Amino acid sequence: MKIDRQNKPQLDQYQKLKWLIFFRGLFAAVLLGSAVFVGFHENRPFFSQPLIFICYIAVALLILSALYAFILPRLFKFVRFGYIQIFIDSLLITCIIFVTGSFSSIFSFLYLVVIIYAGMVLSRSGGMFIAFCCSVQYGVLIALEFQGVIYPVGVEVDFIFRNYNWNYVLYKLFITIVACFGVAFLSGFLAEQERRAKKELWAMEDQVKRVEKLAAIGEMASGLAHEIKNPLASLSGSIQFLREDIPYDPDRDRLMDIILREADRLTALVNDFLMFAKPQPGQTKIVELDVALEEIINVFTTDNRRNKRINVTQQLAEGIFIEIDPEHLRQVVWNLLLNADEAIESEGQIDIKMYPVDKIYVCITISDNGCGMTEETMESIFDPFFTAKPKGTGLGLSIVQRIITSYNGLIDVQSSPEKGTTFNVKFRREINSRPVSASGSV
Repeated sequence: MKIDRQNKPQLDQYQKLKWLIFFRGLFAAVLLGSAVFVGFHENRPFFSQPLIFICYIAVALLILSALYAFILPRLFKFVRFGYIQIFIDSLLITCIIFVTGSFSSIFSFLYLVVIIYAGMVLSRSGGMFIAFCCSVQYGVLIALEFQGVIYPVGVEVDFIFRNYNWNYVLYKLFITIVACFGVAFLSGFLAEQERRAKKELWAMEDQVKRVEKLAAIGEMASGLAHEIKNPLASLSGSIQFLREDIPYDPDRDRLMDIILREADRLTALVNDFLMFAKPQPGQTKIVELDVALEEIINVFTTDNRRNKRINVTQQLAEGIFIEIDPEHLRQVVWNLLLNADEAIESEGQIDIKMYPVDKIYVCITISDNGCGMTEETMESIFDPFFTAKPKGTGLGLSIVQRIITSYNGLIDVQSSPEKGTTFNVKFRREINSRPVSASGSV
């Protein structure tokens, strides 16, 4: 399989599995070297127990690591492969514990190591699953040893009976299980925090790249748009004067209507291009975000052609303020709502949420269950004049991004074909501010 370098979560999962395979091989090499060193240092025969079994396990780990390294680039489902690898690791750790004394083994801590990197690679749910597997394996191992069904290598048959009572065995088993799940929870929590931070970093990197790419275009486009706008205004004015002065002729009047209509369309396109190239600062005000969003959503849902086929839900946190030009906020939200509307061919759902991310930012998410987008489309949706629709100029999302960037905000998108699209917009919050409606009135 060729790894998609643009799919950052997939690439991140791939890199983690590569490092896991490397460190597993390194551990196997150290384990094998340690067994050989102990054999020479204590003058034990190479085939003595339990050294020979430890060597077998180390060699098995080395072979598995080589096999994993060969298979990994050819896979499509990295998460499933990670589950298989780490579950096999837990079985081999159980084997190491068994051959080194089982209940009295000092290597039971290796379960915690396996659980930690399970949380890092597979997230919290994966860490909990591996913790459950380790707990079951260790519990079965100790129960079978205590009942005399199996006996650890190199340990006397009645060793556990002579040295430990059943209460102590249960106590140690309980502590080990609690430690497994505690480590799984903590490692999973830290892994989730890391994933969230990476996701925000990737979104910021993508936005910086888009802004850098469009910065030079914007400066050139601003001057070019002004040069086009002035002749268009002169052309429209001249046609209107001619229309009043020359005698009426139906064919000639129809041609003039076409000229004026197309001139107006070009003027609107140039105005959009000017907004994209250099958004005007506007008159910023302190806006109570939930109130402003409700006004925009109410206008959006009053269209009978829309509200009969689309169900709009909203979950808006109260008491959150941002500093923005209300018209810019309306333009951003309206464009995203129109995109969601156009992505739904027949009936569908649009979900709007607004919630605080932390003490600094607030997030607005607009999700639809429409046609969705491919990875290739998502890479270009913020480029000017790019559109996958039969109508439109392809400037809507470009303008949205430029407006959000001008307020030091952030926008990113997640989408899957046939499943839908979610836009996430982040703005900086204002604390203890006087609210203004979306229309700009206090």
